[in-house]
Amino acid sequence: MDKHGHTNIFTVVIGGAAGDGIKEAGSNLGRVLTKLGYEVFVSFKYPSLIRGGHNFSRVSFSKEKIFYDHSGIDALVALNDETIHRHLDKLNKDAVVFVENLEEHDVTAVGAKAVQLPLQEFIKKSGAPQIARSSAALGAVCYLLNLPLQKILNVLQEVFKEKGYESNITLAKLGYEHLEKLNFRRWKKIEPGEVGRREFIDGNTAFARGIVASGLDHYFSYPMTPSTSILHFLAKQQKNYNIKVIQPENEIAGIHMALGAAYAGKRAAVGTATGGFALMQEAFSLAGIAEIPVVIAVSQRQGPASGVPTHFSQADMRFVLHSGHGEFPRIVLAPGDPEEAFKCGADALNLAWKYQLPVIVLLDKHVSENSTTSVLDSSAIKIEKGKLEEMPHGHYGRYALTEDGVSPLAFPGTPGIAVKSNSYEHDEDGTVTEDFDTIKKMQDKRFAKGEGLAEEMDKYETVKVYGDTKSKDAIVFWGSNKTVILEAAKFIKKPCRLVQVLWLAPFPTEKVSRALKAAKRIIDIESNHDAQFAGLLREKTGIVAEDKILRYDSRPFDPLELAEEINAYLK
Repeated sequence: MDKHGHTNIFTVVIGGAAGDGIKEAGSNLGRVLTKLGYEVFVSFKYPSLIRGGHNFSRVSFSKEKIFYDHSGIDALVALNDETIHRHLDKLNKDAVVFVENLEEHDVTAVGAKAVQLPLQEFIKKSGAPQIARSSAALGAVCYLLNLPLQKILNVLQEVFKEKGYESNITLAKLGYEHLEKLNFRRWKKIEPGEVGRREFIDGNTAFARGIVASGLDHYFSYPMTPSTSILHFLAKQQKNYNIKVIQPENEIAGIHMALGAAYAGKRAAVGTATGGFALMQEAFSLAGIAEIPVVIAVSQRQGPASGVPTHFSQADMRFVLHSGHGEFPRIVLAPGDPEEAFKCGADALNLAWKYQLPVIVLLDKHVSENSTTSVLDSSAIKIEKGKLEEMPHGHYGRYALTEDGVSPLAFPGTPGIAVKSNSYEHDEDGTVTEDFDTIKKMQDKRFAKGEGLAEEMDKYETVKVYGDTKSKDAIVFWGSNKTVILEAAKFIKKPCRLVQVLWLAPFPTEKVSRALKAAKRIIDIESNHDAQFAGLLREKTGIVAEDKILRYDSRPFDPLELAEEINAYLK
């Protein structure tokens, strides 16, 4: 039970230093709980350090759907003293604190109870490496949940089977049996739900699987937090997926390699953070004028410049919408959770090839790295190859003028034709031109794609509406704030209309206008200083969000605190 009296949500925090395996510990607990049938949300907080500092994973779970983690802690696994000091004020009443040395820690003043978990003793018994010691805490938490040991061990066999870590299972068993010997008081049992097709996954991995499902051939990325795990996942899986994954010398090389691959007929994608995307601007414009299909995953983090590289921000929406010099159409999708990251990844590759233009999937630190129980359906993804000219006869115009602005696409090496493409303005054949009429025709041709896409947008879920669709009070949001707002909505005292916008360009003006129709109060919630989405909303629809809840200190919103702020507006 947290400090607000909510008894159906439990939160476990595992804390220590960088290098202690904190992220893996939280992920393993999340996987186990998911396989047991719980709804789970896991976040990972870490500084920009390889060793030291304070890292922690926060695991919230419930029988009912949980959209975001809660800050009130029911069990704290402290792998060092700093973890206790940092999280002491977040301990719920009757919280359990697992420590190595019981005599050094007294948490009774905050209504919690310290329990010795002799991790070093367990390490000696199991023969496991130090980095695995948090697995004992996993077993201890499962004991608190009042779950049968054999059921836990069966699930752990599944979780660790691929990794081959037998000692992790031994550690978990030791942790469970240790509390059993102490006859320690268990938590009120929460019956898990059905496992079904759910899996535990983060947004980066979901995005990666989405582009693979949509026919990815090549992926290029220079590592940059928080996009790096896309590269790591695809690199490990490239043989299974029959794709090529390349880490170039820098971000500029990465996007040029992707454009070259797409020019040659390969479905290519790039991954970076917004700092890396800043280096790609000239190449992004090249994709625009050369009409080269490419997908770019851009994950936001706290800036400007190097900023706070491992922290959260939504400050780059305007930058991405107006990226590149010159005018040309682009598509910008902003998923809010792993399921949407998967779908947006798949849609992005199809849209890039259908309309022969660059598509950005705008992620952020939280949608990239937070993990939750999700359902991903690869069988529902159909690969759209676009307007391919498979057997051109005689003359071929790479930029032939068409009604929809999309020219038949052929690739170098096609017998009997030349495929010309460059960064200069060109005529229908791809030959450089400075003729005024041709320049205008080519500009109009490129923007005709946007007009065609706008007509087709009804096929896509560009806007989602939750809550009471007839309420006069509306909240608008985009990106990963979806998760915290949906969780906060459980604690909002008045019925509210919640409007999420997934497509930022082209902007779904009609759908957004319908979603906000007759709303008397509109609250814009986002994580930047300038209320960038509120400005875009007004620009595209004329609708003004008079009330704004903004956070830009690199921390995400807390669902309970956010609910209190919303309730204050709705009085």
